[in-house]
Amino acid sequence: MFTIKNKKRIPLQRYWTTRYLYTLVIGLVVVAIFSALWIRHSTLENRLDMMDFMANEIAYRFVYEDSLDPKDDVRAFLEERGEFSNLKSTPYIYVVNTDGAILSSNKPRSPFEQRLNPAIMKSQDTTQKITLNDQTGPVYLVKRPIQYESYILGYVVVMDTEDNLTAVNQEYRQLLIMIGSLALLGWAAIYFLSRRLSKPIKEVAKAAGQVQKGDYNVKLPSPGDVKEEEVYELIHSFEEMSQQLKKLESLRTELLAGVTHELKTPVTSISGLLQAVNDGVVNGDEAKEFLEISLKETTKMKKMVEDLLAFNSFAANAIPISKEIHEVNKLVKDIVHQWEVAQDHQKSKVTVSVLDDEIELNVDPIRLQQVITNLLNNALHAVDETGEIDISLGTERDAVTIDVKDNGIGIPEAEQTFIFERFYRGEGKKYKVGGLGLGLPFSKMIAQALGGDLQLVKSSSDGTIFRIVLPKSNTSHTKNDKKPKSTRHYPDVRKS
Repeated sequence: MFTIKNKKRIPLQRYWTTRYLYTLVIGLVVVAIFSALWIRHSTLENRLDMMDFMANEIAYRFVYEDSLDPKDDVRAFLEERGEFSNLKSTPYIYVVNTDGAILSSNKPRSPFEQRLNPAIMKSQDTTQKITLNDQTGPVYLVKRPIQYESYILGYVVVMDTEDNLTAVNQEYRQLLIMIGSLALLGWAAIYFLSRRLSKPIKEVAKAAGQVQKGDYNVKLPSPGDVKEEEVYELIHSFEEMSQQLKKLESLRTELLAGVTHELKTPVTSISGLLQAVNDGVVNGDEAKEFLEISLKETTKMKKMVEDLLAFNSFAANAIPISKEIHEVNKLVKDIVHQWEVAQDHQKSKVTVSVLDDEIELNVDPIRLQQVITNLLNNALHAVDETGEIDISLGTERDAVTIDVKDNGIGIPEAEQTFIFERFYRGEGKKYKVGGLGLGLPFSKMIAQALGGDLQLVKSSSDGTIFRIVLPKSNTSHTKNDKKPKSTRHYPDVRKS
């Protein structure tokens, strides 16, 4: 045999909280990486723009201020411009002639000795990225011409390392604080939401354990206090289910006692009558009468046992269905006639309303007779001697309907939900009509086996209507289908 290993179960709140936290952290890490790259790129662009602005401003002042001459030593001026450049570090500022010879610089020590690299001077790009050596890493420089009218007097070159241009430690700290705060707030939100969601589920699971043990008096939060629709439906449905189970359990106990009583009564009667005959308490014609009564009680008990066996067999799909093609109008009239003949003292009027156009059904006539006979017997019990029973045939889509209507006392509304339950007997029939309460459940099972259904249309103090729904026959018949003979006799069916 296969064995199922018991896996350790995780509480719902912890399960969803931890998984949401993992997802949140991964998502925030990805956001943080892209944000850091975006901050780095934006900072670099902004500082390059600042270097370009600085180079333009210095070149302009060399041209339009008489006090400044690129050929003079203007280190003090360049140092002043570098200190107020609003950059992370003071960049290198060079004033060079058209050949790249350095005329002046803001720093005494620089990566270049006396001349800029010829490749820098030849490039037409305003902003260039170069590599001086492995220690300094990539370097960005901005080159702007010192131009008077159409003459280029030299160039202003502003240069700094990539590390200095992208250094944004403060922004990274702010980003880290923001990401951490979002992670904390997200975790707190899912924690409390999971707690709110898991609490009613825990209570429903606890209540299910009570029901499993046979205790149907469960206590759950009031559905009116729940805002979530799904949680409300869960609690409301479970409460309804527990109440139905409680009712069914009570009915099961009551019905078991009723079945036991129904079987015990004829057994007790038979035992007493036979004991009287055996002891010689009665003799002659009286003893014969006692024996006849005992035989009747035996027959009654035999029918009850047969009902139980037939119902159980049918519930297990052990009773075969033998379908044949029949004209529904003729079939129903024949069944009603057979039932009327079997009634000894019937005074109730039975009317049959057939279809205008004959329709063929692929149906088992014996099983259909059982259903209609049971409904007629129930209708007869519900009406008085002057009552009326109407049987009307109709159609709906691909089905034929057979309505059995009476003007009897009706079925109480509280009992209508349970009439198709096994062994159920209403208060009005429990003490007046014998039986095991299998007639309607058995009839419904037969109707479903025929491909249709048995429904309670309505019931009130004015009467009751039951409806048999049967599918119409297909125009092409299978080889197993049989055409009915010209004359068919249906056996009398027991009363249910």
